[in-house]
Amino acid sequence: MLFYLIILFSVAVDQASKIWIRTHLYLGEIISTWEPYITFTYYLNSGAAGSSFQGYGRYFIPVGIFFVAAIFYYRRKGMLQGVILESGAAFLVGGAIGNTVDRILYGKVTDFLTFGSGNGVLNWADLSLNIGVILIFLDLIIGFIRTRMKKRTEVVPALSEE
Repeated sequence: MLFYLIILFSVAVDQASKIWIRTHLYLGEIISTWEPYITFTYYLNSGAAGSSFQGYGRYFIPVGIFFVAAIFYYRRKGMLQGVILESGAAFLVGGAIGNTVDRILYGKVTDFLTFGSGNGVLNWADLSLNIGVILIFLDLIIGFIRTRMKKRTEVVPALSEE
């Protein structure tokens, strides 16, 4: 259930924030909110992350759909287990759906968040994708540590028996 709630939350926040930006700002307009930390900059990205592949955004529609389908497939097969891994996967799905919806409806992705003096302009879907990657890496690290701890506890009794 948490998996679907995270997806719903991510897509809803992403689409609501993009609608707000499109209806309240002019393209290219910059609003300083919590300067110097966050500014709103209305930007239309016709490419991919970091404004790469400009003009080729439509080619990422099938990629987004395939990506979401793959995560649902692996989840259904039981390959995504644990709260952290499932949450990470859900944030990835929410982010992919959010940006794919923009590409389908508008041919471009609405970006509007600039952090610090950073060069990149993001949206909530991008943040969801980043959160998802961080959670998946966290799950990998925790799994690695647990495996190491388990191996150590298996070696220690074996040494003490000799």
